[in-house]
Amino acid sequence: MYCVFVLVLWSGYELSKIDGCAGSPEKPLSDLGKLSYRSYWTWVLLDILRNFRGSMSIKDLSMMTCITQEDIISTLQSLNMVKYWKGQHVVCVTPKLVEEHLRSSQYKPPVLTVDPACLRWAPTHRKLSKTGKKH
Repeated sequence: MYCVFVLVLWSGYELSKIDGCAGSPEKPLSDLGKLSYRSYWTWVLLDILRNFRGSMSIKDLSMMTCITQEDIISTLQSLNMVKYWKGQHVVCVTPKLVEEHLRSSQYKPPVLTVDPACLRWAPTHRKLSKTGKKH
């Protein structure tokens, strides 16, 4: 059952990428929900940071992943990869730190993944009438 939940979660983020908008689960999350989402977010962010060299903002990460900036900040804080400096959050990552997290027992890559090329999605954009109802 857990694998099905992760596939649904993953599919939701892949569909958000197609729509071009960041998404987040409804809050507050249950303990299991928080664990599941945090696991997914961690995997996605570490995978990007593992292969990236240069500077990257939290906004850049959000645009790449469709994970909200708030969720990225909380995930990176849990990994000690973000600092608050001069009024903003700054990603502080070294390749060594990323590799340490990837080798840790807490990091678990997903057993099942979603192939975005296999998703078929046509967002429905309904216009609101003058009365405010969708049609």
